[in-house]
Amino acid sequence: MAYPLFFTDGTKFSHALGKIVCVGRNYAEHAKELNNPIPTEPILFIKPESSAVTLNDDLSIPDSDCHYETEIAILIGSSLTAANEEEAQAAIAGVGLGLDLTRRALQSRLKEKSHPWEVAKSFDGACPLTDFAKPDQFTNLTNLQFSLHINDELKQSGNSEDMLNPIIPLIVHMSSYFTLKPGDIVLTGTPKGVGELRNGDLLELNLMNKVKINTRIV
Repeated sequence: MAYPLFFTDGTKFSHALGKIVCVGRNYAEHAKELNNPIPTEPILFIKPESSAVTLNDDLSIPDSDCHYETEIAILIGSSLTAANEEEAQAAIAGVGLGLDLTRRALQSRLKEKSHPWEVAKSFDGACPLTDFAKPDQFTNLTNLQFSLHINDELKQSGNSEDMLNPIIPLIVHMSSYFTLKPGDIVLTGTPKGVGELRNGDLLELNLMNKVKINTRIV
């Protein structure tokens, strides 16, 4: 069954979820906290539609090796191939938040062997998503503040102004490799503060008070 996409006003997006195109190490401080070099160009990878679950429901995690990475999520509303910045801007249908869940120890072992690490990033349930605010609710995509609290403690606080690759240029770059289609999601990277999730954790995600949601790990 296709994953439906909704806006925060309760309306349904006209397309089901497609692929989820992600960028790694898009915040310098996050790269440093994991002892990774700061990239000179975007590091791209894809999560399949089957990895998506809604943050409107409680979440289950695969094991104690599951880490959270909170990210601004961009809903694509029209097809983009080798797009320019004006086309990329016009194609944004919604702005929300997502969790790029990562089986960190497994990812590290695979990276040490120079193996692909999709099984650590793209498993079922690896991409919890909020509903999406419509883009006219935001005046400036280069100044989007967002946060994650776990059990009432602030764990991540980020702003899109700190991205190494800002949202619009990032979409342009992605579209030069992958055609982005209506229903695709762009995950834009995570700030510092990533860590392990545990059963019973209470999560609160907030994007400019336009997208705000609470969920529990069960």
